[in-house]
Formats: sequence, C-alpha cells, structure tokens
Amino acid sequence: MRKDNIMPKRILVTGGAGFIGSHLCRKLLERGDEVLCVDNFFTGTRSNIEELVGNRRFELMRHDVTFPLYVEVDEIYNLACPASPVHYQFDPVQTTKTSVVGAINMLGLAKRLKVPVFQASTSEVYGDPHVHPQTEEYWGNVNPIGIRSCYDEGKRCAETLFFDYRRQHGLDIKVVRIFNTYGPRMHPSDGRVVSNFIVQALRGEDITVFGAGDQTRSFCYVDDLVEGFMKMMATPGEVTGPINLGNPNEFTIRELAELVIEITGSGSKIVTRPLPQDDPKQRKPNIEKAQQTLGWEPKVQLREGLEKTIAYFDGLLKGVAA
Repeated sequence: MRKDNIMPKRILVTGGAGFIGSHLCRKLLERGDEVLCVDNFFTGTRSNIEELVGNRRFELMRHDVTFPLYVEVDEIYNLACPASPVHYQFDPVQTTKTSVVGAINMLGLAKRLKVPVFQASTSEVYGDPHVHPQTEEYWGNVNPIGIRSCYDEGKRCAETLFFDYRRQHGLDIKVVRIFNTYGPRMHPSDGRVVSNFIVQALRGEDITVFGAGDQTRSFCYVDDLVEGFMKMMATPGEVTGPINLGNPNEFTIRELAELVIEITGSGSKIVTRPLPQDDPKQRKPNIEKAQQTLGWEPKVQLREGLEKTIAYFDGLLKGVAA
C-alpha cells in the first residue's frame, strides 16, 4: 500500500529526466507508486534520475513523445518539452512537434487505456499580458510568429487538444499552467534567469540583466510545484483546469540579481543588455483557483529556495554530487 493507504499505481512521466520531471518521479516513488520515466534526453539528463535507477519500482525508457508509445499505465503526466528559450529555440520546429504531436500521442494513449492524463502547460500561454495578475480566464497576448512562438503556441495548441479530447471523447484531463519555477537540478546552461544569475555569481562574473531589470517575475520552488501537480491529479474527473500553479510573490529581475549576490557573497556586478524579443514585462499568477480547488499554495519563499538552489549549483560547479 502507498503512504495514503491506496493501492500503488503505475504512472508514466514523460520528460521524467528533466528538471521538474525528475522531482515528480522522486515524489511518486516516495509515495509508493511505480514510475515509468520516458525521456529523449534532449534537455533531461541521466544524472537527474541516476539515484532512482536502482529502485525496483522505477523504469527508464529512452523515447521521443513525437512517436507513439505503447505501454500499460494507470496515469499519465505529460511534461515532455524543452522549456527554456535557449533550448526550445534551438530547434523550433521540433519544439512545436513535441508540444502538439506529443500531446496527441499521450491523449491517444490515455484514450486507449481510459486513464487520467495531465498536461504541464505554461504561463507563456498568456504571452506579454495586458491583465495583471493573470487569471485562467485571460486569453493572452501572444505573438504567433515570433521567436518564442514555437513554445507559446505549441503549448496553447496542446491545451486545445486536451479540451477537445475531453469534449469529444470524455477523457479525464488535468491541465496546469506553470509559472517560473526554480530549484536543484535546473540545467546550468538553460538560459533561465535564476540559473543564469546563480552560475554567474558563483563564478564571480558580471550578472546580466536584460533591460533596466524592472520587469517582474514570480518564482515558485520546485517542491511546491510538484505538490500542486499531485493534488491536481487527485481531483475528481470534473476538475479539468486549466489551473495556475506558481508563487504570487512578485519580484523585479534586479531584485532577484541583488538577492543572489547577497546570498552567494559574490563580488559580481550587475550589467544590462537589451531586452529580447517578446520578453514579457510582468508575470504573476492569480492562484485563487488552486487555493480553492486544490487547497494548494506555495510554502517555500524565495530566499529559502534560493539558498537550496545555490547550494546545489555550488556543488555542481565544484564537481561535487549535490
């Protein structure tokens, strides 16, 4: 039996060797479930799930979700897709295919097996928002032909597919929109603001801030996010989402840079560069639905989460297992 006295389930996690996916795999195993981790290792790494490989309830499969998958499972978490600009812009056509064809394949699998399927969507579906904070009812302000569109529009189309499968086939779907998430096992070269700042500070390099640094983000620690995932999957069938998951505490990018410098004790200086195309000016979730529907809200505040993340990167850069 699992910790919650429920019979263990066999759970598929696509993108399971990635940053968030590896944390989810661990939590599911800790709960007592069996986990089938599927990843093509484009951005995921074996080191993220290395300690899980010896677990008899953990299975690893190298597979690209743009190809059909024939397995038997009780639940599906679809996390497969590069999620940072440096990675999803490397091969934008493949990024769109991963979101769209990958969603079709996972939905088809869920339909055949008659099991719940979870979609890790993104706050990027809101684009550069005209509504602040962003509620789930906001349709967004997205450039459909920009350099970020492969990810933004790919995830928007995936949501469309999920809800059409729900309407057409009665599928049990769960859709969450992830806001900026950070924590151990982030890729050090993923180009995201938290990993960038930490790596630059630990190396004593200038910290690169785009624009004046007055654009805002809300940062959610990965453990909080994964808890939200599992709460969402446990909801009754009529609960479909989309539901925002993120930390509503808002910080400017410059404030983040200053906090990283303070915690690391680095002598790094802040330098500015021009803003990238279509970079959102504000990003903050309204999480009332998550609070009311899931009984969820983040617990880890930014300083505490940064301290844990900095310790991980410090060990990584020194070649020490963290």
